[in-house]
Amino acid sequence: MHVLGTVDQSFWRRVAILIGLLAVGLSVLLTLDPVAQDLHYHGFADTRPLWGIPNFNDVVSNAGFAVVGVLGILTVVRRRRRHLFAHSSDAWPYLVFFVGVALVSLGSAYYHWAPSNHRLLWDRLPIAIAFMAFCSAVVADRIDAKAGNTWLMPVLIGCGILSLLYWHWTEAQGHGDLRFYGFVQFFPLIVVPAVCGLYPEYRYIASRYIVWMIGWYGLSKLLEHFDGEVFDLLGHTVSGHTLKHLAAAMATLVVLQMLLTRRRRAEAP
Repeated sequence: MHVLGTVDQSFWRRVAILIGLLAVGLSVLLTLDPVAQDLHYHGFADTRPLWGIPNFNDVVSNAGFAVVGVLGILTVVRRRRRHLFAHSSDAWPYLVFFVGVALVSLGSAYYHWAPSNHRLLWDRLPIAIAFMAFCSAVVADRIDAKAGNTWLMPVLIGCGILSLLYWHWTEAQGHGDLRFYGFVQFFPLIVVPAVCGLYPEYRYIASRYIVWMIGWYGLSKLLEHFDGEVFDLLGHTVSGHTLKHLAAAMATLVVLQMLLTRRRRAEAP
């Protein structure tokens, strides 16, 4: 808790910096032209079926999200969770995060079974939920626990869901606009490191975990972009998009590893 005086003034100056970053980001966003979903996005390199499953590798590679999500949920809710969190309310953003990760496996598999804009909505919804829940966890850990664990999380998740509903509605109107979902997905890559720099004290989320998460996520986006090139390079054994799923799952695994490391330290004599 902050007290009146120099520390409190410093705290609010740092909050003002973050609000400024948000304002600048939104201002830039609104200057951009609407961005429609590129229909070529649905043309993935590896479309081979197996065992009656179309696009087999892109469908089943989502199992990584299911494994991390389920293990994360069990880790958070198990009876010994007192070794994970200083307060029970601290668990909420992580629980929602891992639920979102588990749902990514279902939504992404559903989409890749028969890629289309309609199915893509169900792929992206749990991604937005997981992203926003983790942002809430960062705020709770680094800035204000009460805000991050209570009102901020539903606000952020609501913004993430609304960004996708807006995109889906604009697609139905014939002028799709992905700008706001793009903001939800990529602005955290700027603001989360900024939060860690401005608020160095933490209980759970050490900066090295942020670095690993961004590294794996960045790799996943590169693999997604070079889907066909990776497929050709690897002799048509596995595509970039399939590997993208595995790299993105590794980014979520970093969060689970972070919590397990904290538990082992808490249990150490």
